[in-house]
Amino acid sequence: MIILGEQDNRSKKEKCFTELILCVSGILLNYLGSFIANTFSLHMYLDSIGTVTVSCLSGYIPGIIVGLLSNMLASSFDTASISYGTLNVLIAVVAAYFADRGWFKKIPGILLSILSFAFIGGVLGGILTYFLYGAGGESATSSVVLFLRGKAGMSYLSAEIFGGFLIDIIDKAITVVASLLIIKIIPKSIEKKFHFGAWKQAPLSREAVRAMKKTDTRLLSLSAKLMCIIFIASVSIGIVATGISYVLYRESNIDTEGELAQSAARMVANAIDPDKVDEYIQLGEDADGYIETEAVLYELKKISENVKYIYVFKLLDNGVQVVFDLDTPDVKGDDPGSIHGYDDDYLPYVPESKDTDELEPVISRTSYGWLMTVYEPVYDKDGNCVCFAGADVSMEGIHKKCRSFLARLISLFLGILILILAFGLRISKYNIILPLKSMALTAGEYKNTSHDSMEKTAMNFESLEITTGDEIENLYSTFSDMIEENLEYINDIQKKNETINEMQRGLIVVLADIVESRDQNTGDHVRKTAAYVKMIMDEMKEEGIYTDKLTDKFMSDVYQSAPLHDVGKIAVSDVILNKPGKLTDEEFDIMKTHTTVGAEIIDRVLKNVPDDGSGYLKEARDLALYHHEKWNGQGYPTGLSGEDIPLSARIMAVADVFDALVSTRSYKKGFPFEKAISIIEESSGSHFDPKIAGAFLNAKDKAREIAESNE
Repeated sequence: MIILGEQDNRSKKEKCFTELILCVSGILLNYLGSFIANTFSLHMYLDSIGTVTVSCLSGYIPGIIVGLLSNMLASSFDTASISYGTLNVLIAVVAAYFADRGWFKKIPGILLSILSFAFIGGVLGGILTYFLYGAGGESATSSVVLFLRGKAGMSYLSAEIFGGFLIDIIDKAITVVASLLIIKIIPKSIEKKFHFGAWKQAPLSREAVRAMKKTDTRLLSLSAKLMCIIFIASVSIGIVATGISYVLYRESNIDTEGELAQSAARMVANAIDPDKVDEYIQLGEDADGYIETEAVLYELKKISENVKYIYVFKLLDNGVQVVFDLDTPDVKGDDPGSIHGYDDDYLPYVPESKDTDELEPVISRTSYGWLMTVYEPVYDKDGNCVCFAGADVSMEGIHKKCRSFLARLISLFLGILILILAFGLRISKYNIILPLKSMALTAGEYKNTSHDSMEKTAMNFESLEITTGDEIENLYSTFSDMIEENLEYINDIQKKNETINEMQRGLIVVLADIVESRDQNTGDHVRKTAAYVKMIMDEMKEEGIYTDKLTDKFMSDVYQSAPLHDVGKIAVSDVILNKPGKLTDEEFDIMKTHTTVGAEIIDRVLKNVPDDGSGYLKEARDLALYHHEKWNGQGYPTGLSGEDIPLSARIMAVADVFDALVSTRSYKKGFPFEKAISIIEESSGSHFDPKIAGAFLNAKDKAREIAESNE
């Protein structure tokens, strides 16, 4: 049965306003915690207190929004913050999950949450920091990381992860305690307002929702299919957008660095006196103005840290001849005039003629590193190219920036992806899954219930009040109308069946009365034996006797068919039936045939009745044929004994004999009630099933009422 939850009567506008206030408060809490940590140099973050608090109070989506927006807003004055938004989002998801299961109410759950948050912030955050900054000196854990690098000899990544985890255990312990204290001081009346649901129907209880989750599906559930579609679509768009952004960012950086290198090469070319190039080659530092020019080149190299090498050379047929080659911390420059052949890696870029004045920029990987080289010609006063100025920009710096940019993109994308999935899950849950499952379960109850409870089930279906505003609501309306019409139809059929049953019972009683009236009895025997049968069965059920057989249908069938137990007397002569004295043996043998004749009559009726409507007639046949059988096997017509005698016939045996004892017949007067009771008691275990006789005796007060009625 669908269990409805507490109705939220707030307007949509009021709910949105409350949710907005909650999210803003959460963002302010995150900012306040971060401000305190930075102001007092705590070497912690404390930037997820609001995220955890909102997630515990209101669930996944508000918590994710707070976590993501907090870092986005913080990035306006700290660009690195946006890179860590995904971590705050993951913390929101875990916090909402723990709160939904009540784990924050127990110490083990609180400790587990601290470790989980520390893993997210420390381990995952450490990996992210490594990809963003390499050495990991850009966070609150920098001092710990440097200590682990220096004293413990850890690698950058290991130090970042381990150091981050240690710091985050303390950080997240403070966060969890602070969040729980905030929740504790919030009045329950206000806290309830923060419990949001996107119900498109009458709210369900948590027990009902959890029960629905356990319903079996053949393969994937509809919810899983929807989430797969949303996930695949979001990831596909994210990969394409990330790829395009990365390529554009990389190309932009290459262009920027290329322009920087070109500018550096141009300034170097302008600093060279073309008329003294040959003198510089021949005399080197002894040449007039060489040292001064070299000093200028060193100053130009300082323009950008990405400019790794600066040199001036002259093209020859067999290589290049050095004019200037500045020293670097790693490589000593070559002497003026020295000649270098072309490296194998550089051969594809060698110009066809040494007289050219154009050299294309080159990106190459050589023993000097991954470099982008830009050249600028140096012309004499006649416009002849006398040498080239070259500037090498390290591509490693560009690669590092691109890797950091890619890590930021992926981190931000994951945070947004989780938010999209949360929204998708919420919409699919409240707009599709729960309405459909509610209808399915309620319709299943309608299908499987008895007529007496169908109306209640139909009311349960109507109480769902599904208002999704789409095809599901149309389906619900159609189902509601169909169930209402079906219920009216069933009620109409039930009323007609009841009328038919009443007519049938009346005809049975009339027929039995006609049969009984032939031996000068009234219809009392028919009605009273049926009453005794019902009384015995009710008592047996109350005492737990033969409960496996004593079903509602069995009891109804036996009660309805009880008046037909002596229908076979219709074939017995009136002389025998109404004889005032004792029957002869021959007459008694004829009298005993009423059992088999009664069974034959009912057999003829059964041939013309469908199986599904012949239940009570089958019991009527057993009653007619076996109601004179005895527990000890000395009865007639077949001599059955014990439980081989049908249960209905054993019950009828007690009722029939008792009524015969207390009733006045043509050949005797009725016995007093107590005498009849004593005979039943004496016959228990011989004539009667002792359990059934015991039930009758236990209900003798009711038997007296029946016996004395209508007299």
